[in-house]
Amino acid sequence: MKELIIHGGKQLSGKVKISGAKNSAVALIPAALLSDETVTIDNIPNISDIDALNEILKYLNADVKREGETIYIDSSHIQNKEVPREISSKLRASYYFMSALLGKYKKVEMYFPGGCSIGARPIDQTLKAFRALGATVVEKDNRFSITAERLVGASISLDMASVGATINTILASVRAEGQTVIYNAAKEPEIVNVATFLNNMGARIEGAGTSTIKIYGVSSLKGCFHEVIPDRIEAGTYVIMGALLGNPLRIEGIIPEHIKSLTNKLEQMGSKIKIEADAIEIEASDLKADAIKTLGYPGFPTDLQQPFTALLTQCDGTSSVEENLYENRFGNVPYLNDMGAKIDILDKTNILVTGKTALHGTKVKATDLRAGACMVIAGLVADGKTTVLDVEHVLRGYENIVTKLTDIGAKIELKEI
Repeated sequence: MKELIIHGGKQLSGKVKISGAKNSAVALIPAALLSDETVTIDNIPNISDIDALNEILKYLNADVKREGETIYIDSSHIQNKEVPREISSKLRASYYFMSALLGKYKKVEMYFPGGCSIGARPIDQTLKAFRALGATVVEKDNRFSITAERLVGASISLDMASVGATINTILASVRAEGQTVIYNAAKEPEIVNVATFLNNMGARIEGAGTSTIKIYGVSSLKGCFHEVIPDRIEAGTYVIMGALLGNPLRIEGIIPEHIKSLTNKLEQMGSKIKIEADAIEIEASDLKADAIKTLGYPGFPTDLQQPFTALLTQCDGTSSVEENLYENRFGNVPYLNDMGAKIDILDKTNILVTGKTALHGTKVKATDLRAGACMVIAGLVADGKTTVLDVEHVLRGYENIVTKLTDIGAKIELKEI
């Protein structure tokens, strides 16, 4: 086990380079199985979630080679066998293998995926899509057996604009017979990145990034080169740090449009921020309270809600947070209050944050990935030493976070316990 030790109150200055998007890479790697040739994916982040996906690839007998930020995947000798619980449970994104294997082989057997405990996160919309395409789904004790004599394109209307269900439907239908139309599709940039990857392999996907996506099935997919987009959640996390401690802080290698909901909000709150073509420069300033409401893209991201809550503790006045995507995403709140914050949980989806409050270092836990990012931000702001336990959650999604923070002035270390 590991813990982070943070000595707070240090200003952050200089440059930080943003890595490839976790939420894109974890879908691109399973999607590579749909190709009949070797694919090359660049700008892969060095995080534990990627290691877990590579473990599944190798278990399925794919030839995987990684050189720095580049990964080469040859799935021409795949053995389509049951994916056991011990490897599928390591991360939520393992369910992308479910749709990729179904799409290519018309059969998949695996256990329900794992990941952070931020709510129920059912896969009913994904299973609805599989059935619409002609698959039979048998589930017992969290083990899924999904088979189809043939997959045939269909019109599929998602009950909610789920990123996972949208990507899974694309992966399952890209080699199906005929045309598939997804209505009420999610619009996140990661979906566009996955669709572009598949189109580079020879797929025919139109409308990614809109609420209606059309997929014209093809019989085979070839190899290609593809690049992961910058991680908008990592970028947003460092922007939040800069709004609190920047002197100034420059965040480079990003697509500012992808975090416009965040930067618009920060400007509204009084932040000193300069936006360039592929970078943002931001410095600490007095901030006023405001309200945020999480929504699907292009709304305020749920993955930035917890990091942003740490910022709200340092704003003058009372702020409100409404979480509309997950019902268990306030695990960070008790620990923030232990540090001196004044946050009231009204119900499963709403909190009030009264600021500005002084934060003091103490021992806290990362209850999930983004809650862990929140505790890191709080520790950087707090007076004294903060110890973040269960930091493995953070390492799942933030590449080289200790090195990146140290390089811009933080006093932080990762320790084995």
